[in-house]
Amino acid sequence: MKMNLKKKLSLSLLMIVTCFAVLAGCGGNSAVVKVKIGEVTRSVFYAPEYVALSQNFFKEEGLDVELQTIPGGDKTMTALLSGAIDVALVGSETSIYVYQQGADDPVINFAQLTQRDGTFLFARTPDSAFTWDKVKGSTFLGQRQGGMPQMAGAFTLLNKGIDTASDLTLIQNIDFANIAGAFASGTGDYVQLFEPQASIFESEGRGQVVASFGVESGYLPYTVFMSKESYISKNKDTVQKFTNAIQRAQLWVKDHSAEEIADAVMPYFDKTDRNIVVSAISRYKDQDTYAVNPVIDDKEWNNLLDVIDNAGELKERVPSGKIVDNTFAEKAESSIK
Repeated sequence: MKMNLKKKLSLSLLMIVTCFAVLAGCGGNSAVVKVKIGEVTRSVFYAPEYVALSQNFFKEEGLDVELQTIPGGDKTMTALLSGAIDVALVGSETSIYVYQQGADDPVINFAQLTQRDGTFLFARTPDSAFTWDKVKGSTFLGQRQGGMPQMAGAFTLLNKGIDTASDLTLIQNIDFANIAGAFASGTGDYVQLFEPQASIFESEGRGQVVASFGVESGYLPYTVFMSKESYISKNKDTVQKFTNAIQRAQLWVKDHSAEEIADAVMPYFDKTDRNIVVSAISRYKDQDTYAVNPVIDDKEWNNLLDVIDNAGELKERVPSGKIVDNTFAEKAESSIK
């Protein structure tokens, strides 16, 4: 009888322990959510994104982020619309193009990463006394038509009194990935370059950065995290956590030196010299390229529309309320200091 009682008590105790173990497993941390990001290019221009990864901000928000580079805004948007990725980091003009096509499931901008154009005017001949009128009569190697770099460049040139149709020879039929190579091989007197390519060319003695299209074209939601409206409506908690991580990264970048930021992002630029990465980040920080919060304000949005309209790519002025949702960004900004 005593033996049977002991057996019963042991069995009961085992069951209790097992139940607690199961409950502990079920009631612990919530499951990690996988999010697939497609970035339009790999660039120190997107430093806060890499900081969010390297400093584990996404991970601490309970997200398992898979990052892939999909060269070209059109290809990145196709991947987003097809469901191959959940979130795209790309120029906000792409969301406008999708909206203009009458999409049933529009693409919504929910977190801004950069607030200026990221390109620089690079001259083959160093010129410490550069003025914009020197571009007239030159051969200018520009960016793809309809993309933000080209549109911001044309907007700046127009504001400087330069007509790209009559005042210079404009080349813009070279793929983004091959523009630097074309200039290096001798094409063009001037070229529009992102970092770190501009700093690389300077270190190689190929010319000099003489002006910034980012400074000249003003603040605008240049590169933004966006997703389909259907994804956002079904995954609001995930989108909020994602935006929280971005806000944390933006504040981290704001509060750290170019050298410290370079060390944080170097795993994503292992084939680039650290000094080049530091130079590129320093340039971007000096001109307030990196947004300090993910909110897209109306002034920035309207400047974006002006830039696109100037390029002849805007069918109508799309109100920000149609394809911008600042709910997540505003909550992140107010709660993360």
